[in-house]
Amino acid sequence: SAFGSYLYNVIDNGQYLPTTVWAHGQAYRGEQKVEDVLGNVMLNFNRAFGKHKLDALLLGEAQQRVMSGFHTTVTNFTTDKFGFHNLQAGAVRLWEGTGSYYENPRLASFLGRVNYVYDDRYVATVNMRTDASSKVGRNHRWGFFPSLSAAWILSEENFMKSFYWLNNLKLRFGYGYSGNQDAIDSYNSLQLVKPNGVVSSGGDPTVTMGLIRNANPDLRWEVKRTMNIGLDAAFWDGRAIFTFDYYHSVTDDMLYLYDVSVPPFAYNKLLANLGSMRNSGVELGFGFTPLRKKDMELNVNVNVTFQRNKLLSLSGMYNGEYMSAPQYTPIADLTGAGFHGGYNHIVYQIVGQPLGVFYLPHCTGLIQREDGTYAYEIADLDGGGVDLEDGGDRYVAGQATPKTLLGSNISFRYKNVDVSLQINGAFGHKIYNGTALAYMNMGSFPDYNVMAAAPQRNIYDQTATDYWLENGNYVNFDYLTIGWNIPLKKWGKYVQHLRLSASVNNLATITAYSGLTPMINSYIVDATLGVDDKRNYPVYRSYTLGLTIQF
Repeated sequence: SAFGSYLYNVIDNGQYLPTTVWAHGQAYRGEQKVEDVLGNVMLNFNRAFGKHKLDALLLGEAQQRVMSGFHTTVTNFTTDKFGFHNLQAGAVRLWEGTGSYYENPRLASFLGRVNYVYDDRYVATVNMRTDASSKVGRNHRWGFFPSLSAAWILSEENFMKSFYWLNNLKLRFGYGYSGNQDAIDSYNSLQLVKPNGVVSSGGDPTVTMGLIRNANPDLRWEVKRTMNIGLDAAFWDGRAIFTFDYYHSVTDDMLYLYDVSVPPFAYNKLLANLGSMRNSGVELGFGFTPLRKKDMELNVNVNVTFQRNKLLSLSGMYNGEYMSAPQYTPIADLTGAGFHGGYNHIVYQIVGQPLGVFYLPHCTGLIQREDGTYAYEIADLDGGGVDLEDGGDRYVAGQATPKTLLGSNISFRYKNVDVSLQINGAFGHKIYNGTALAYMNMGSFPDYNVMAAAPQRNIYDQTATDYWLENGNYVNFDYLTIGWNIPLKKWGKYVQHLRLSASVNNLATITAYSGLTPMINSYIVDATLGVDDKRNYPVYRSYTLGLTIQF
């Protein structure tokens, strides 16, 4: 079989700021264009002979993306009549207001897979994959990512046939490599230049060129090695189902942007493959049907995930020079609404810790000043006087990512009426209540709003400590649906199916967190990880009525 696709997408932007709201007027025009080309050829082979089953696959695939665009900004208009349709009517073209770009990343992949089954009991699968990316260095274009998996269906063995209540029992094992190059921008491995100014040469304006960034021709694929052990079981004609998975993975050659010295480098940053990280966890799945009758049925499904991660290393040798990330690297902090400098870093990246931990001073309580106001009393953890700098009187106070995740679906049917409830939860993590830190501070009033309880607490301090670090555990009743399959009776000649339903989204949340909602960013590593930064809009509740008619 063969497959091909072509995607073409263009976004055209135009903006005009009239002279009534922008001095002298300003016009902007820009275009962003993306073209995606994908093609593959796949060969499948299937053969069954006796107790043996064999299927094999060969795949070759190539894809290319072309991203291009430009923009221009001009100002000093004498009239608003033209808008952004006549850029030459502006007298001044800003130097930084004009630009264009072009990227052309390419990826080629080849995959071979063989799957073998013997006597419907023993299964083995071998995958051999190799990929080449234009983003990595010239000497490391190709990455090789093999994997192997095997399964033993014990319930098909003769010695298991006496267990009539056991419908399925399957052991699984897998080990393999996977690659990642998405963290690399196009041309990061190449030396690039860009215009950086205008000088006079012989009386004529001449554009000068300069290096954009440090190039790394040795950029490689990130490689993750993963081992998985699993068990599937079904009992009593499928009325009880159990799944178990344990995984352990280590990522090597992890990409990270390092601080480097100038010279020998032209810039103080370099992207390199020197880091490593470990992830492990257990996933459990349960399914029960305790009630199954003609007019009544109850199904309960629960999934629980226990996950751990640890940043193992961010240091190593590059071209004979030892490079390492700072011991403490802030990830998320508090800004805006009165935060101007100070010690407002909240979540950190620390080698030897999970990715994203709260690294904070310890607050022993509120202390009253001579003028009657209150401040946070900070503990001297190292005995050398209070020092809020990194490495001083700070400690790892918890992690931002949950250690345990919960998902559940419960459904009940009585005759033609059915009810389903979807539940999710997260446990083992913390949330920094930045909203309370900012708006319980009377020192910001009246320039900024404060909470109703702020005048009574009379806190005049905005130092980030663990005082507002709270338990992030929650259980959320995400979705409740009630449906009625209406008996048709005399309308059955014309209508085959008629259903009335009512749903509530975000029904309720059980949590000890005092903020608006515990469902903030607790997963993605960015400037908001684990921090309720007073700009989160609370999760809304919606109600839906539905009518389904099938003729």
